[in-house]
Amino acid sequence: MKPSSLFAGLAAATLLLAAAQTFAADDKAASPPKAKAAADAPKPAEKAKAPAAAKLVDINGASKQELAKLPGVSAADVNKIVAGRPYGSKAHLLTRKILSPDTYQLVSNLVIARQPTKDAGKNAELQKKK
Repeated sequence: MKPSSLFAGLAAATLLLAAAQTFAADDKAASPPKAKAAADAPKPAEKAKAPAAAKLVDINGASKQELAKLPGVSAADVNKIVAGRPYGSKAHLLTRKILSPDTYQLVSNLVIARQPTKDAGKNAELQKKK
């Protein structure tokens, strides 16, 4: 057999295998999984309800009763949070060792640290004074 015909045969076989794999991948990504994903996707009305139900607690302004309702937060933790105000961000609960990492993990999606003004310089001054 000539080397050129052997090379042509190998090239043709490679192209056929590549084409077969492409068609197999297209078959796997067919409509049944997409239809299932579309059926599992939340409806637009459900999407609107989810964020509204999750009211964030402001750690800079919440009362002790509101803070005590947070999961995993003890009365001692509530007192530490109130004593350490104001916070520049909710991450200060962890970096200032107000909450343990486990407790912070529980409440991090439920709290926010609102700032008194939109001016970052004024906020920094307010925090230095206290």
